[in-house]
Amino acid sequence: MELDWRPLHGQARGMSLRAFAKVRNKVRIVVDRNRRRFHRMRQFLAYLPAMSIDPRHLLARSFPVIEHAYSLRDTALYALGLGLGADPMDGGQLRYVYEGQDGKSLRAMPTMANILAYPGFWARESDTGITWQKLLHAEQEIHIHAPLPASGRVTGATRITGLWDKGPGKGAFLQQTRDITDAASGQLLACVVQLSLLRGDGGFGEGGSAGAPPAAHAMPEGAPDHVCELATPAQLALIYRLSADLNPLHADPAVAAAAGFARPILHGMALMGVAAHAVLRTVLDYDDTRFQGMRVRFTAPAWPGDTLRTEMWVDGNTVSLRTIAVERDVVVLNNSRVDLR
Repeated sequence: MELDWRPLHGQARGMSLRAFAKVRNKVRIVVDRNRRRFHRMRQFLAYLPAMSIDPRHLLARSFPVIEHAYSLRDTALYALGLGLGADPMDGGQLRYVYEGQDGKSLRAMPTMANILAYPGFWARESDTGITWQKLLHAEQEIHIHAPLPASGRVTGATRITGLWDKGPGKGAFLQQTRDITDAASGQLLACVVQLSLLRGDGGFGEGGSAGAPPAAHAMPEGAPDHVCELATPAQLALIYRLSADLNPLHADPAVAAAAGFARPILHGMALMGVAAHAVLRTVLDYDDTRFQGMRVRFTAPAWPGDTLRTEMWVDGNTVSLRTIAVERDVVVLNNSRVDLR
């Protein structure tokens, strides 16, 4: 901790240099003592037992229905936050970022379902008992029941659909599901499923869900059928956050460093969208009406500026995929798939 002595200069007039040095040293002693106390308290709090979760309460927890109105501008901004429009002469990309001269040509990326009527980071609320600081986003899944309108008003109803105990010291898996419905017609548009690993909340015993969380998607053997490399701009997370998650981890270098990252990381939902773009571009020729669903498993953070190589294996209406950050040779998505119509 550095101290600015300039405010003391006026008070130090008439004080000898030796007396001033004594005052300065006493202040430094107090600061150092308080700093040590702060670190001891932080270490003590880190070892305090977390509030145990009540599985029955959590599984029965109710959530307010969220209403979300969005515009053509919001839809285009979301697609820009995935890197679409990088080639403004590519008509396939353009349909997701430009409404056309008739104002009716804009398409919504299927993965935009991830951000519609989002209930927020409710795990921080005190009644959950979740050690939210140790929560990891493990998987994300979407099911598209009808094409998302490029603009409109939707509602989102969230519920807890699974809670599985891994045992003391091993954590637990929590699954939440959100149904997205057109507010005017009542038509179900999409279903969004999120699987989180609660690293600090295992060992609650009875009261959780029966069985086990969904098994990982099995990846095929052999060389992929298709490979698509998409460069991401260094400011991609700064663009994506304007549509969804304002967490400073994705924007502030100091916050990222405090979390142990060399730089702000890319949102997981943005990474999922980039992989979806790769499938749309390579397998579907940008025909999003055939995009029925997607499930991804996050394996490592991606950074804005990474070149993301998505490897794809096509088997009927299933596209298995893996995404690699090329420059770092890190697998950021694995055991993932897209379901086609």
